[in-house]
Amino acid sequence: MTGTITVTDLTKVARKITFVLFATQSLASAGFIAAAAINPILGAKLSADRSLATVPTAAYLLTGALAALMWGHLMDRIGRRNGIALGLIAGIIGNVMVIAAIQAQSFALATAGLMLMGTTNSAVQLGRFAAAEVNPPDRRGRAISYVVLGGVIGTILSRLLAVPVSDFAVSIGMDELAGAYLTTLSLFMIASVLVFVGLRPDPRDIGREVAALYPPPSRTGGQSRPILEILRQPAAMTAMASMVLGQVVMVAVMVITSLHMEDHHHNRSDIYTVISGHTFGMFAPSIISGRLLDTWGRGRMILFGAVTLVLACITAPLSPDVVPLAVALFLLGVGWNFCFVGGSTLLSDQLSPAERSRTQGTNDLIVGLASSAISLGSGVMFGAIGYLGITLVAGALALIPLAMASIYLRTPPQISPAVA
Repeated sequence: MTGTITVTDLTKVARKITFVLFATQSLASAGFIAAAAINPILGAKLSADRSLATVPTAAYLLTGALAALMWGHLMDRIGRRNGIALGLIAGIIGNVMVIAAIQAQSFALATAGLMLMGTTNSAVQLGRFAAAEVNPPDRRGRAISYVVLGGVIGTILSRLLAVPVSDFAVSIGMDELAGAYLTTLSLFMIASVLVFVGLRPDPRDIGREVAALYPPPSRTGGQSRPILEILRQPAAMTAMASMVLGQVVMVAVMVITSLHMEDHHHNRSDIYTVISGHTFGMFAPSIISGRLLDTWGRGRMILFGAVTLVLACITAPLSPDVVPLAVALFLLGVGWNFCFVGGSTLLSDQLSPAERSRTQGTNDLIVGLASSAISLGSGVMFGAIGYLGITLVAGALALIPLAMASIYLRTPPQISPAVA
């Protein structure tokens, strides 16, 4: 790209890139959802000790968290297109390893394959920031929410494909569990081709053009600030707190709800209904959350998201019945969505092109580490303090981004020292 590109040309390119990232998110999310439903069952089947059933899932989450920072640095060097495509290729290899592990009854090989799939997840998740950087500031919220909306399509695709592909796996002599990973393998392959062919020009290069047309209020000679200096800004701290703690609250309650329902003798269909309502709440609000972000502002949407998380944590333990739990988990998803999209957009606003991938990768690393830690700890907490205790702890944590967003909204705007 050259410096002579017009605003009209940038708008067309931004729309194309955002759509490709949305489609990629849809395909990859469908694969992740199909595999996530089977991962614990696979761990239980392949492990010698049933208590190790969640180890592959934990390895998947931890590797994804650790890979986020790596992808952030790598995408600055090789571009967003090559980085996301490489991540999907790693996922393809990981799926092949898991399918082979099922045939060979190898717990270690399955865990290694899921670890590669974890790196794929972190690479694909950075696509929301790529969508933000190719759009002007007043459209970044809508761009991020549009990409996150791909999760809704992913939920539908996974439901439509997983069972038929599992039946196909059985028909050719494979284990039924292999069907989920055949589904994921196929979707990752399609997504990798889509990214490599369709994500042109590279969002990194377009982001530089956008930054030139919409420069930050202040520049410091083109130098990139250290991560800690960036995170000392109230806006950046608020953005990261909303994403990290929003994720922790969501995972803490969501992961343990299925066990809570089993203790109250709900059947699998009821559990699927509640979790589906939660997934819908996580992604469907992206239809409107982006416009609300760009209209009302990032701080107010984070505030609203934190309030909704608190409300979900209060209502979840009130009744073990399906409808009240479904409503509470739906609210939990909505609150997560507003905190996640609002925080992503607010953080993107604070960064120059040179700082984006590195800082956003650090953010996703912290979010991923927090997510994997709380998912491992929820079982212990559930045994010690029960469902009510977990929801009270989660609700208390949600008060932190609520307070920070309130303070941020009352603080006079400051000129960001971001550099181009």
